Amino acid sequence: MTDLSHQQLVRWRRELHQHPELSDQEFATTERLTRWLQELNVKLLPLELKTGVVAEIGHGEPLIALRADIDALPIDEQTDQAWRSQQPGVMHACGHDLHSSVMLGVAQQLQRIESQLPGRVRILFQPAEEIFTGAKQLLAAGALKDVQAIFGLHNAPDLPTGTLRTRGGAYYANVDRFQINITGKGAHAARPHEGIDSIVIGSHIVTALQTLPSRVFSSLESVVVSVTRFTAGNSWNVLPQTVELEGTVRTHNAAIRAQIPQKISALINGIAAGFGAQAELVWQEGPPSLVNTPEWADFALDLAAEHGYQTQVGTPQMGGEDFAFYLQQLPGAFVSIGSASEFGLHHAGFDPDEAMLEPAVHYFTELAQRALLTLRQQQALAS
Repeated sequence: MTDLSHQQLVRWRRELHQHPELSDQEFATTERLTRWLQELNVKLLPLELKTGVVAEIGHGEPLIALRADIDALPIDEQTDQAWRSQQPGVMHACGHDLHSSVMLGVAQQLQRIESQLPGRVRILFQPAEEIFTGAKQLLAAGALKDVQAIFGLHNAPDLPTGTLRTRGGAYYANVDRFQINITGKGAHAARPHEGIDSIVIGSHIVTALQTLPSRVFSSLESVVVSVTRFTAGNSWNVLPQTVELEGTVRTHNAAIRAQIPQKISALINGIAAGFGAQAELVWQEGPPSLVNTPEWADFALDLAAEHGYQTQVGTPQMGGEDFAFYLQQLPGAFVSIGSASEFGLHHAGFDPDEAMLEPAVHYFTELAQRALLTLRQQQALAS
């Protein structure tokens, strides 16, 4: 890759960074990506998408996919960079501008050798990852039709630049969200015996929820239950009638995941009934655990080592990724690439190292070609 192309990667990234857009509102981002891909003479697929764009390079079979996400977060950026966000309260604090720039670079490189590709590469610029709906949108639009394997990346600010991490099997956790509505009986704070104290009940429930990972399920399993919001009342001398709790449950075990809503319902209803109150669970299912195909994860690690990355076999992460929906449908692997930011993902001071861009382009350009060859060889052996 020439120096000019490296400079182009940085220009793409900084323009995207300056103009972030929230999930399902990535209209200008989609326009930019579309224009840049057209300037590269890359074919775009005419899919029914509100935002996001899907490109394809090459001819014939087999067909693989690469994915980048494109949405930003409702965060007010607190960096001093000249290319900081120009949209108040919106920031690429998860590095999706990096991911999109990498895949633009891959599209540029693959387009240059299109006639030599042993198949096709479909590149997904996916919206709405932060709200976990974008992958479903692309699946519904047919973006993965006939695709035989898929690969994606996320930058990792905790890793040094030049490091790549992944693992076969469960890598990221599922992401489920819950709300618990507690209804007691309001009363004067001086006469609590005349009411049913929903705050006390909510406090018991918050504590009791922690028995799920510690007493209900094996301590050898990865289960996290976090209550992140406790909303009640609006006066210092009134016991409120209602309380709302909100939080998230994470695990890597699909069987445990399926049991958790019923376990929470039984727990909160039992506690509420003991006080003479009512409790309601509102459950919002998010993406499942991201499970890498072991063979493709090994493939990704071996290739990374060839390209000079320091490689790590990762441990299961409790964060979530809607790339998991793709891996429910077909084989593939998701990797983490070091971006060496002092501040982590979703932080207002997140400031990744742009030196991660060019090696990642080289890596995914080669990965696409090698994956196509591997699939072609597998098909030849099977025939």
